[in-house]
Amino acid sequence: MNKRFIILLTLLLSVLCITVSSFGFEFSADTVFTADGQKTYGKMYSNADNFRMEITKPEHMITITRMDKKVVWNIMPSEKIYLEMPFNPKDAPKTEIRGEIDKKLIGSETIDGHPTKKYLITYKEGIQTEKVYQWWATDINFPIKTADINNKWIQEYKNVKIGSQPDNLFEVPAGYSKMQIPKMPGGMDFK
Repeated sequence: MNKRFIILLTLLLSVLCITVSSFGFEFSADTVFTADGQKTYGKMYSNADNFRMEITKPEHMITITRMDKKVVWNIMPSEKIYLEMPFNPKDAPKTEIRGEIDKKLIGSETIDGHPTKKYLITYKEGIQTEKVYQWWATDINFPIKTADINNKWIQEYKNVKIGSQPDNLFEVPAGYSKMQIPKMPGGMDFK
């Protein structure tokens, strides 16, 4: 698997954790994540305590978070395998950006047909202070776009559809094999 893709996917999932509203919010949406001029396309689903992020381009990959089972499944459709990792409830997406220390309303725009309020959000990440813009869609109460103030990355949601999602979206597909992770030095492993 392409190292750059793994880095982009990791960054994308980190961005999702600071931009998605609570898991109880049920929806589906197309996603576009842009970093360093490269676009990653996907689809996102949320249903009660379940969350699914499906990357469609540049490489097909699915991540399902099951808060009820406290697991995250990374699914690789091309190989029909999946990796299971523990989920820490502290890592659940929240409405606010983690470490937020200031939020200023700086305007309003229409994004993908939704009226939004544009905010400049300052937050702490470790010892660093970071800033992002966030466009909050007021008609659906959802962060439809988030961007680094220096345009290093942009996360956009399009075609947001509010409503429950089928339960089968949050299961490992039939016929997939669980990938075993070798133990780490010192006896540590992911389980």
